[in-house]
Amino acid sequence: MDAKRKKLIVNPLGKDNPVTVQVLGICSCLAVSAQLKPAVVMAISVTVVVALANLIISLLRNTIPPRIRIIVQLVVVSALVVLVNQVLMAFVYDVSKQLSVYVGLIITNCIVMGRLEAFAMTNKPLDSLLDGIGNGLGYGIILVILGFVRELFGRGTLWGYPVVEKLGLYDMGYENNGLVIMAPMALILVGIIIWIQRSGEKR
Repeated sequence: MDAKRKKLIVNPLGKDNPVTVQVLGICSCLAVSAQLKPAVVMAISVTVVVALANLIISLLRNTIPPRIRIIVQLVVVSALVVLVNQVLMAFVYDVSKQLSVYVGLIITNCIVMGRLEAFAMTNKPLDSLLDGIGNGLGYGIILVILGFVRELFGRGTLWGYPVVEKLGLYDMGYENNGLVIMAPMALILVGIIIWIQRSGEKR
C-alpha cells in the first residue's frame, strides 16, 4: 500500500479524526457510549456503512446527475443501514434493542454523508473504500474509549463483567459514579480527548 492510501486509513485515527478534529458524529457518541458493548457494535456498524457507501457512490459517481446526488447518497446509505440493522437483530438482538433508533440514525450521521460528498464523489473506488474504513475506525476509537471509561467508572463493569466487584474495590469503600453514565459527562470526556490530542500536536 502506497503512502497516500495509507494516510487515508491512518490520518482519521489521529490528526484528522472525524469526531475530535472535524467534530462530526458527536450526537451518537453521547447517546450510545454508556456501555462498551453497544459502543463497539455501533462503531463496527458505522464503519461498515461508511466504507461500503463510499465504495458504491464512487463506483456510481460518473453516472449520478448532480441535481439528485444527495438523494442517491441517501438511498444507498438507507439500504446499507437496513441491512446492518437486520444483521444486528439476527445476531445481537439485545444490543440492537439497546441501540434502538440510533442504528437508523446512521443514515443522517454527518460522518457518512460528509465522506460521500467530500470524498467518494470525486475519488476512485479503492481510495473511497479506504477513506470510509479510516473514518469509521476513527469514529469507532472515540466511541470505544468513551464506552470503556463510562461503563467502568459508572457501572463498575466492562462488557457486563463486574470488574470493580471482582477486584474487591466495593469492600474498600469505592462507589460507582452515576454522573459518568449521563450524557453531559460523555461530552466532557470528548472535550478531554480533544484537549489531550491538541496538546500533543502542539508539542
